[in-house]
Amino acid sequence: MKHIIFILATISLALAVSSCGVKQSGVTVDSHSVLPGTEVVRKGKSMTLLGNRIETGQRIPATELIDAATMDRVNLEDYAGNVLFLSIVPSIDTKVCEEQTHLLGERGDMLPADVKRITVSRDTPFAQTRFAVDANLTDIQYLSDYKEGSFGLSTGLLVDDLRLLARAVIVIDKDGIVRYIQVVPDIGHLPDMERAFSTARELDAEK
Repeated sequence: MKHIIFILATISLALAVSSCGVKQSGVTVDSHSVLPGTEVVRKGKSMTLLGNRIETGQRIPATELIDAATMDRVNLEDYAGNVLFLSIVPSIDTKVCEEQTHLLGERGDMLPADVKRITVSRDTPFAQTRFAVDANLTDIQYLSDYKEGSFGLSTGLLVDDLRLLARAVIVIDKDGIVRYIQVVPDIGHLPDMERAFSTARELDAEK
C-alpha cells in the first residue's frame, strides 16, 4: 500500500511540475469562430471587422509587417517552406493577450522546431520587444502591424472601433496556403490553441 501511495504521489508531483510553465488564469477558451470581415464582440458590444475576408484554401496575402527584433520589413511569403503558426492578438499588454502569447511560447514548445511561431499585433515593435523580455518569451517571433494595419485589412481582421486586430489563430502550410483559421467571437476569450497546435503538427508532417 505504501508503495502504491508513493507512486501516486510521484505522479501527482510530476504533473504539477509539468504544468507550472503554463499560466492558469481561468480565461474562457472558445472553440467557436466567426468569419473574418464580419463581427466580433467586446464586453457585449458588437464591432465590425474591416478588410478583405481571408478563407482557408487561399494564399496568405502579401502584406508588410515589422519584425520587432530587427525592425526589418518582412512579408509572410518570405517564410515559404515552413509551416507558420500566427497567434493574432489585439494588444500584448492585456491579460488575455498575455495568456495567449504564453501558450504560444510555452505549450508551443512541443511543436516541431521548423514550425514558425509568430505573434502578430498592432503594438509597436518596441512594446513587443519589451513584452518578450519581461515575459521571458523571446523564442517566438513578434511582427507588428502598427503602421497602416495592412495585415488586418488584407485578412478581414481589423476591428473598426478599436483599430486593433481581432483575436485569432491562422495556420499556414509550407506553400503559403491558409489551412486553419479561428477568429474568436468574443475578444475577451482565448482561441482553442490546442486544436491549432494539432493542425500545425499535421501540416509539418506532410511531404
